[in-house]
Amino acid sequence: MIINARNLHFKELNARIKASEDSEITVKGALGQRYIGSGVLGRRTITIQGVPGNALGAYLDSSNIVVCGNAQDATGDTMNDGTIVIHGSAGDATGYAMRGGKIYVHGNTGYRAGIHMKEYKDKVPVIVIGGSTGSFLGEYQAGGIIIVLGLGSEGKLPVGNFCSTGMHGGKVFLRTDEAPKDLPRQVVVKKATRADLAQIQPYLEEFCTLFDENVEKILEKPFIILTPDTKNPYKQLYTQN
Repeated sequence: MIINARNLHFKELNARIKASEDSEITVKGALGQRYIGSGVLGRRTITIQGVPGNALGAYLDSSNIVVCGNAQDATGDTMNDGTIVIHGSAGDATGYAMRGGKIYVHGNTGYRAGIHMKEYKDKVPVIVIGGSTGSFLGEYQAGGIIIVLGLGSEGKLPVGNFCSTGMHGGKVFLRTDEAPKDLPRQVVVKKATRADLAQIQPYLEEFCTLFDENVEKILEKPFIILTPDTKNPYKQLYTQN
């Protein structure tokens, strides 16, 4: 199915997507329509030509979304499963409260990527960012994996200020040997070992397949890992524990 999104209100566009029984849906001429693919169930692939609006793939479950260019804010907001692939860059709060599935961004993301990510049992959300991110990456992260490769930003940190503020779960992999200077005290930094890299190898390989990158070249540079040293970094602030 092909949908021409030109002059379509976001409600009409999303109604057509949800009403379709096709496994392959192409949206042409997207121009800021919000909530594309929001809450879509089943094994479907939605390919978007143009620029989708905020909350692309919010509450996504099982389906795949491919954006041929850039995406705006809150991509994958509270998504539960499936995959979102962005061939350009994404805005702020990419993966907000994400609780499952995978987001691959070839370019950069804005502020607060991975904020409030969480995981439960076998539900482990993953965000792979090919370029760099703005400030507050992984803010209040409670689970999941964030990988920032810093491609195209060699020689400088691939993250902005206040990385991992309030982090109390999950892992952040940064392709650098230099830790951010303003990390919170409860965040532990260590150099990634072979075992650590084996954990993210499948995601790196998928990233490289999607965007025609070279995994061996990516792995030539070291990675560091950020993890919290406690499940509740603010326990000492409570009147009752």
